[in-house]
Amino acid sequence: MGLEKKSGRREDRRATSGPPLLSIKNLVVSYGKIRALQGISFDVYPGEIVTLIGANGAGKSTTLRAISGMIPVESGDITFASESLLRLSPDAIVRKGIAHVPEGRGIFANLTVLENLKLATFARRDRDQIANDLERVFTIFPRLKERRNQLGGTLSGGEQQMLAVGRALMTRSRLIFLDEPSMGLSPVMVQEIFRIIQEIHQAGVTILLVEQNAQMALKVAHYCYVLETGRITLAATPEELRNNPLIREAYLGG
Repeated sequence: MGLEKKSGRREDRRATSGPPLLSIKNLVVSYGKIRALQGISFDVYPGEIVTLIGANGAGKSTTLRAISGMIPVESGDITFASESLLRLSPDAIVRKGIAHVPEGRGIFANLTVLENLKLATFARRDRDQIANDLERVFTIFPRLKERRNQLGGTLSGGEQQMLAVGRALMTRSRLIFLDEPSMGLSPVMVQEIFRIIQEIHQAGVTILLVEQNAQMALKVAHYCYVLETGRITLAATPEELRNNPLIREAYLGG
């Protein structure tokens, strides 16, 4: 699309939020000879919903997997709460306070809803708080409470997405990655999932969102980055993206 990179309102974000919670600097990731991320840099500040927008193959999911320690980083740095995450295992990154809801949900199909939720607490030391958090998840997702003894693999697509988000909440993470949470869902369920995303954010969780449904993503996001073939080509507020004719044509249906 050939967008001109610009900063949007970065200074406003710094002034109101202090230092970033998550900071990505010159991140390079390759799959063999293919460079998937070509030196991207961006920040997520406490209390924000930040969205990564881009076409399939732009590097959005790769970015989340690299931060979560699931794939190796060739160069650059990833800091969370001012501490580098490089060379940490995925389990250690979860313990730092980052939860990742992957594309495809990643639940355990042969375990019940309750077993899935309890398994997500493996890294927690505050065992006395787990029951309270379980009730919190069931309050947010009453459908999961109804199906607490049902196998995860027998749930509908929307219910599986709820379970995946519920598992992330059970980790008590400060930052949650959501990778394509609306994929494969009915329009009614998409609305419900995005309502829940806002509810989780209002409870104090910072969110990094990857979403093909740019219309919905811009409705909930505070700040946005556009990825094209492994490069960030635009950084802006949702309002600025909606007013950009190239963005409207490429991602918002004109």
